[in-house]
Amino acid sequence: MHSAISLSLSSSSPITARSFGGATSNSSASDLFLRNTSTPTQLRFCGLRREAFTGCKSSSNAPLLKQLRHNTTISASLNGNGTPSKGFDYDLVIIGAGVGGHGAALHAVEKGLKTAIIEGDVVGGTCVNRGCVPSKALLAVSGRMRELQNEHHMKSFGLQVAAAGYDRQGVADHAENLATKIRNNLTNSMKSLGVDILTGVGTVVGPQKVKYGKVGGTETVITAKDIIIATGSVPFVPKGVEVDGKTVITSDHALKLETVPEWIVIVGSGYIGLEFSDVYTALGSEVTFVEALDQLMPGFDPEIGKLAQRVLINPRKIDYHTGVFATKITPAKEGKPVIIELIDAKTKEPKDTLEVDAALIATGRAPFTQGLGLENVNVETQRGFIPVDERMRVIDSKGELVPHLYCIGDANGKMMLAHAASAQGISVVEQVSGKDHVLNHLSIPAACFTHPEISMVGLTEPQAREKAEKEGFEIGIAKTSFKANTKALAENEGEGIAKLIYRPDNGEILGVHIFGMHAADLIHEASNAIALGTRIQDIKYVVHAHPTLSEVIDELFKSAKVKNDVSSAVAEPVAV
Repeated sequence: MHSAISLSLSSSSPITARSFGGATSNSSASDLFLRNTSTPTQLRFCGLRREAFTGCKSSSNAPLLKQLRHNTTISASLNGNGTPSKGFDYDLVIIGAGVGGHGAALHAVEKGLKTAIIEGDVVGGTCVNRGCVPSKALLAVSGRMRELQNEHHMKSFGLQVAAAGYDRQGVADHAENLATKIRNNLTNSMKSLGVDILTGVGTVVGPQKVKYGKVGGTETVITAKDIIIATGSVPFVPKGVEVDGKTVITSDHALKLETVPEWIVIVGSGYIGLEFSDVYTALGSEVTFVEALDQLMPGFDPEIGKLAQRVLINPRKIDYHTGVFATKITPAKEGKPVIIELIDAKTKEPKDTLEVDAALIATGRAPFTQGLGLENVNVETQRGFIPVDERMRVIDSKGELVPHLYCIGDANGKMMLAHAASAQGISVVEQVSGKDHVLNHLSIPAACFTHPEISMVGLTEPQAREKAEKEGFEIGIAKTSFKANTKALAENEGEGIAKLIYRPDNGEILGVHIFGMHAADLIHEASNAIALGTRIQDIKYVVHAHPTLSEVIDELFKSAKVKNDVSSAVAEPVAV
């Protein structure tokens, strides 16, 4: 995720200055080289716009290359935190020590920036403590339970297994122990590099100025050349829902696995709801989905969603209500069950009342942006999100950029994924280090860790068709099945497909969607291809080991029909 080497100028030779977000900084020789080279195919960086590579002809680079050899040093990493810019306590202060803040901090130290990170809760944020990490521990358990419980599956291997059982507290401890281990790893990695970890609530008090401290306690004011807000998000709870943390819960509570209810309603059928349905049904619960839209899994490619429903929902102890709102949810009390009142999403007429053991609210997440002092720099949130441009620079209420202030991750709402936050943070550090960088969010993959898994990158088929109609081109669809893959068949896991959406006229990859064994691992070949602008007619000649699941993707690209006379380069995706 972090670059293998960093270039730093060891000579005082002047190079033309450029402005970034209101700040003027001297560009390094390596930066000037990137901006003037005429051979972008030799310099491919994830998400870097082609504008960074256009300029003078290659013949004019010879003196510059000579200058690079004499005036730069190359190092894999730095021994410690840097020296701050004159007049500041730090080069970079990051508010929030989740995955996004952590990624930015490590990259900043690599770039020689004196860096501090402020954390008001615990290092790791939502992902490590209440999200991605502990949920994967629970899903690891559910996957094994599901396999052991499938007598037909085990017999196909010639295996005989006694009835599988589980210890609820042991499962919960596994999730908690994993979160603790990863949290400690993140903390130690920052300490070892010399990142200053400041404990307390961080608040922007003015341009390039932040205060932090415990609520009601002493506060300290520090200055920084640049500031990144990376405060993440919290579970979104709709109006009318009363959360008691016991029988009406959010994902924060569910990850503790304090109980395994006999019957639980999950409100929302997105990533969070699907993953918890996988966990609960494997552990013996009956699940009912309540979904406001007319179909389950509305965020997925429709074809993938239909197949996933046939495999992940229909055969399991799951039923569902679509096109309804849960307007009121009352926790269980005094011997009464959890009561859920449903209305029609369109007519708002009463639809049904459910009485169940528990309810999980999986209606998404809301940005955690209150109390950040945004009013001190004239910034107003939009539905709670901090407005930013394509370079993560914060925009004030007048539509103007706030100098030296950035926002990454869930707090800006561009793409609410932990790895997207980290990528945004690294992109910002590149900018404050003097190198323009724009992240292509269409190249960022997403995954749902059910059994089997779902993964995706780029556009869904409806999105691609809408884009094609608007811009006047055709799209092609290619598909391959896991049933034709040797490794999948050896595992008796042939259920699944991979789907490619592309442009036959130039070979551009518009989107890839996978449902099947290890789909979350397989998607990265496609996401990297999109990030690097690799065309289908080029990637279809790369070699994959046999027999591996990667051959599903190999066959997918080989089955695409691209015009033989293609000569135009793939259009650069617009940063979103």
